[in-house]
Amino acid sequence: MSAAVASLIPELEDVVQHGSPERRTEMLRRVTTLFLAGADRFSDDHVKLFDEVIGYLIEEIEVRALAELARRIAPIANAPHDVVHTLARSDDITVAGPVLQQARLDDPDLRLIAETRGQAHLLAISMRNSISEALADVLVERGDRDVVHNVADNHRARLSENALTRLVARAEDDDALAERIGSRTDIPPRLFRQLLMQATEAVQERLLARAKADTKVEIRKILAKVSQEVGAKVAPHSFAKAMHAVQVLHNARKLTEADVVDFAKDGKYDETIAALALLCAVPVDVVDRLMNGERYDPMLILARSLNFSWETTRAIITARPGARGTSTQAIEAAKENYDKLTAATAQRVVRFWQLRPAVGA
Repeated sequence: MSAAVASLIPELEDVVQHGSPERRTEMLRRVTTLFLAGADRFSDDHVKLFDEVIGYLIEEIEVRALAELARRIAPIANAPHDVVHTLARSDDITVAGPVLQQARLDDPDLRLIAETRGQAHLLAISMRNSISEALADVLVERGDRDVVHNVADNHRARLSENALTRLVARAEDDDALAERIGSRTDIPPRLFRQLLMQATEAVQERLLARAKADTKVEIRKILAKVSQEVGAKVAPHSFAKAMHAVQVLHNARKLTEADVVDFAKDGKYDETIAALALLCAVPVDVVDRLMNGERYDPMLILARSLNFSWETTRAIITARPGARGTSTQAIEAAKENYDKLTAATAQRVVRFWQLRPAVGA
């Protein structure tokens, strides 16, 4: 190796002092190839020599050549230390990315980069085979959705309880993240319970499907306990007052479609439910459950059975608690279904709910 390097020294001196960017790039490529050819046999002193030579060459060189160098040396275990750290600190992600993802780097340097660079750099770091707790804390605190997904999915990343707490909080509105966290073996029981409590039923089912037999038992216990706790806290809602008020109005003058519209537009949910129950002769608790289902179909059926207009039906749909986030696209799809539904079909379904309310609900 010494003879090979020595043969390059005269040309190297000339390239560094007087060479064009093209000559520097070609010399860098030749030196890199020489290093890669014997990297597994070189001593520390040999590697330091390459570190100095390559360091000289990359002081003034185009980004494309630096990116090529980064890709070639990033997977090498004993890649030149200073060169690797110089590439890792580059603002250009095509240069920094490969070494941030694969190369051997000191943890303090990685944390500094994670604290000061953008999301592309954080994403590259999140793909490393080994991530310390301190580094993971920074990634979870600063990272965007893609970064935290990678961290949660990286089972070689060591996560502190603080990082896991942040991830669970961010998973409240992110089913994919919840699944990734739920599949980790290092999540504390307290946080796993919280994750299950806030997860959708679909996520809960997928976590159950993936879990080992003993873990499935534990998940089912947690879900059962959560269900009991929620049931104990939530008292049955009473529509007695609303039913009385609506019945009095109906006795005084027959209840009309206009009354239902007024209740719905005024945000009087209980009275809206009570009016529909009275007019359709369906138990009020059944109407309540139908109104709060995931689909609009039951509301469309109730309204069509009474020959209500689409405007009234829309007012009923948007009267539901939490309906403020209803998308325009969903409303348009509901109108298409409403237009296709006949009163006769709707009335047949309503009769089923009248006769068998428990099954219908």
